Amino acid sequence: MTQDNEPVSAEDSLIARYFKPLATDPGAFGLVDDAAVLSSSGEDIVVTTDAVVEGVHYLATDPPETIARKALRVNLSDLAAKGAVPAGFVLTLALRSNDDSWLRPFADALGEDAKTFACPLLGGDTVSTPGPQMISITAFGRVPRGRMVSRTGARPGDVILVTGTIGDAALGLDVLTGGAMAAMLTGNQAAQDYLIDRYRLPRPRSALAGAVLAHASAAMDVSDGLAGDLAKLCAASGVSALVEAHHVPLSPAAAISAVGLEKLVSGGDDYEVLCAVPESRCADFTREAEQAGVPVTAVGTIIAGQQAPQWTDAQGRDITLHRLSYSHF
Repeated sequence: MTQDNEPVSAEDSLIARYFKPLATDPGAFGLVDDAAVLSSSGEDIVVTTDAVVEGVHYLATDPPETIARKALRVNLSDLAAKGAVPAGFVLTLALRSNDDSWLRPFADALGEDAKTFACPLLGGDTVSTPGPQMISITAFGRVPRGRMVSRTGARPGDVILVTGTIGDAALGLDVLTGGAMAAMLTGNQAAQDYLIDRYRLPRPRSALAGAVLAHASAAMDVSDGLAGDLAKLCAASGVSALVEAHHVPLSPAAAISAVGLEKLVSGGDDYEVLCAVPESRCADFTREAEQAGVPVTAVGTIIAGQQAPQWTDAQGRDITLHRLSYSHF
């Protein structure tokens, strides 16, 4: 984001009005320069980027407040899974119009989350577009040098743990778009509201970053579906997994639904942390997660091999999943 002294353009005015108040880090220079400075004291800087696009990651009818929070939180989720502490973010906005009734609540909510998660705005860009709106955020985090938790460290014998509950966001989108879940939960407004909230407002597990850093051998966030993301983690680590499907944590709203396991573990937008933790460290990890207020559940074990993760039911019978995750293409 830049501001020339003269003349003041509509873009400069937009930046000054909505986003300069969010640029609280000294390295942002009040958004008057073409670049920012992110200081480091012997740490590694972790970089992650995600975009949210109207009609793909959020609906045109979604409130601007939830769109802003989702755009930042999906990136914070990535940082948490790397064991990183948020340091700041840059923002790119592709807007159809300069509309105060949309931009004001968007900027206010973004600023609130930036403060809550200690992740200030450092800069970015604003552009106009005739097409769908798009918000792209690149977030930066800090970890001790050489300590970032990657996808590649899982080893046979590690316990597979996942935070929160799985499948809620996919069901929430189904409710919003008038799918089967909307009919299934007719008369149960509380369940509908819960699922919609889970779709619109991810819960980045930033409070768990320290435990991930201290104990996990491999980790990633669940963004495209638990089944598919576990397969990615295993492939990166050169291992396989045995997953007990009946241990996958479900919310009460998801548990009463009649949808099958496949939809719940492949739907995407959960933004929970998936990690492999050596068995000897599980008790410490679980205790620290409890202290952080983050629920974690053991769902399986890392095993040797190159085959796709194996899923079983409560009787130990194999489950075949035909769809593992959401894919843009």
